[in-house]
Amino acid sequence: MSVVKVHKKGIIALPKSVRERAGIKEGMLLLVEVRDGKLILSPLDLWERVWACCGGSAEEAERDLDREETEREEARESRWKR
Repeated sequence: MSVVKVHKKGIIALPKSVRERAGIKEGMLLLVEVRDGKLILSPLDLWERVWACCGGSAEEAERDLDREETEREEARESRWKR
């Protein structure tokens, strides 16, 4: 357990040992929730949130993007051959 001080504008610094145990890296987004008067910090995975709402997977999205890119390249090449 660690004690942290709340600074101006609600800024707190998480101790290195806490960040390491929780897998928190610089620049990560954290979801902040209050449950029963306690703060809960959880890593926010935007990639999963975006694809989960659409019912697809990251792999499916990557395959779709690759296919679309290939189609665009083929269309571009066919225009040059005319």
